[in-house]
Amino acid sequence: MNTPSILMRLLGAISLLTLGAIGASLVLTQGYASFPNDGAVRTSHTAASHNATPNWPHPSPPPMADGADAFVVAAASSVDAVVHVQTASLVAEVSNPWLNMLGMTAGRIAQGSGSGVLVDKSGIVVTNHHVIDGAREVRVNTSDGASYVARVVGSDPSTDLAVLEIDAERPLPAMDMGNSDRVQVGEWVLAVGNPLNLTSTVTAGIISAKGRNIRLLQADASKDIYPVESFLQTDAAVNPGNSGGALVNLEGKLIGINTAIASQTGSYAGYSFAIPSSIVSKVVKDIREFGRVQRAYMGIQVDARETGVVVGATTFGGGAEAAGIRAGDRILALDGIDVRSFPALQEQLSKHRPGDVVAVQVRRGDVTRALDVTLTDRAGEVSPSLKPEANEVGSTSSPALSISSLQQAWGISLGPVSDQTRQALRIRGGVMVTGLRNGPWSRQGIRKGFIVLRIDGTPVSCLEDICNVVERAARQKEDGLLLEGMYADGTRGFAGVAVPDVRP
Repeated sequence: MNTPSILMRLLGAISLLTLGAIGASLVLTQGYASFPNDGAVRTSHTAASHNATPNWPHPSPPPMADGADAFVVAAASSVDAVVHVQTASLVAEVSNPWLNMLGMTAGRIAQGSGSGVLVDKSGIVVTNHHVIDGAREVRVNTSDGASYVARVVGSDPSTDLAVLEIDAERPLPAMDMGNSDRVQVGEWVLAVGNPLNLTSTVTAGIISAKGRNIRLLQADASKDIYPVESFLQTDAAVNPGNSGGALVNLEGKLIGINTAIASQTGSYAGYSFAIPSSIVSKVVKDIREFGRVQRAYMGIQVDARETGVVVGATTFGGGAEAAGIRAGDRILALDGIDVRSFPALQEQLSKHRPGDVVAVQVRRGDVTRALDVTLTDRAGEVSPSLKPEANEVGSTSSPALSISSLQQAWGISLGPVSDQTRQALRIRGGVMVTGLRNGPWSRQGIRKGFIVLRIDGTPVSCLEDICNVVERAARQKEDGLLLEGMYADGTRGFAGVAVPDVRP
C-alpha cells in the first residue's frame, strides 16, 4: 500500500516545493499579502502615541474551581501574551530586471502577517523564522492595541524559530513556558494566534501525535542549516496567520509554537504542527545569550534501514565513540526520556549545548547499559561558540567605511536632527537629509528634510549607525536596503536603495 506523499507549500512565497505526487500539502501558517504602491516611496500619517496605559484585562482569572471551565481559564491566562507580527519586505519590479539586479526595487512594499508569543515581560517575543525571513521591518502589535517596531535578536532556520525584542517601557503579559516532554497524546490544548488577520483567536483540540518529522524544513549545508523536526501534532484549528502563535495546555502554559498545517487547500483540514517548548526554550536562551543556537551532537550516524535509533557508525573523536558506543548499538533513552525514533533523539539533543554530559541508555544484543556521553559541536569542540557578530552589531568602534564616500555614492548630505524636531515628532534618534542631488535616493522619491529612523529595521541615531548597516549588508552580499523615516509634518516614508559599492 502506498502511503500518500505530502506537498509542501509556502504561503506568499514564489515556489512550490513538491515532496510527493499526491495527497495534501504542508503550509507554513503565515498570512501574506502584497500591496501595490504606485510610487517609489510609500507614505502614511504617523500613528497615535502608544504610551498610554495598556488596558490589560484584570483582575487575573481566579484559580480553576470545581466545575469551572478549564478552557476559559487557559485562554484568559494566555491570550494577552500572544501578539500580532507584521512584516514589510521588498518586492521585485518585474518591469525592469536591470534595476532589480542593482537592488533598486523597494518602492513596492510587500506586507506579511503572523503571530508571536511574549516569553519575557521585558519584551522578548518568540515567533517562526519563516514569519520574519527576508523582512526589512518587523512590527509587533500587542493585545491592548499598542504597536512597536521590533528588533530581530536572532533567528534559527534549523528549527524555524526567531527571537524578537520590543521596547515597551512597561512590563508585558508574558506566558510561562510549559514542559512539552510531559505532554501526552489525547491531552486537550488551545491554539492562540491571529489566523487570517483575525487577532486574538483561540481554538481547541487534542494532541494527536508527538515526534512528527514531516520534512518541512530544508537542509542547506552551505548556510549551516540542519533541520531539527520533532513536531507536536494537534487537531486544534490553525490557519495562515497562526504561524508563531501559541499552543497552550489547560494550565495556560506554552507547550509549543504553531508552525504548519497539512492541507489540500491551504486552509485548515484537521492536522497542524507545533514546535515543542523543550526546543523553543533552548533556542530562545541560546539566541539571547550567544546570538546563535548552540547545537550539540553525539557523534553518531543513524542506520536509516533499521526501526528506532540504531547506530550505523560513530564519528572519530566524537562523544559517542569516547563513551564506548559502537555501530549496531540501539539507543533507547537520553537522560531517562525514551527516544525510540530519530526525531525524538533530535528533540532531546536540541535541549543541550556542546560540553553537556548526557546519560544514554543503549542496548547491545541482550545487554542494556547506561553510558555518559559528552556532547560536542559539529566540529568536535566541547565549548559553546561565541556570538559570530559580537563586534559587528552595536559596535562603538569607528567604522571602516567612510561616511563621505557613502554620501557621495548616494548623492545626499546627512546631518543631525534638532532637539526641537525630535520633541515635536516624539522620536529619539534619526539622521536628516540636509542636501540631495541626482542619485539613488532622489530617484526613489526622497525629499530634503527626510529623517532616516531605521535602515533594514536597525535604528539610526548617528552617521556611524548608517555605515555599520551598510557594511553588514555588504558582508552578507545583500543587494538592497529598506529605508524608513518621516518628514517634519509627521508623514512616514519608505524607500529602497541599492547597497553602494564603496571602499574605505
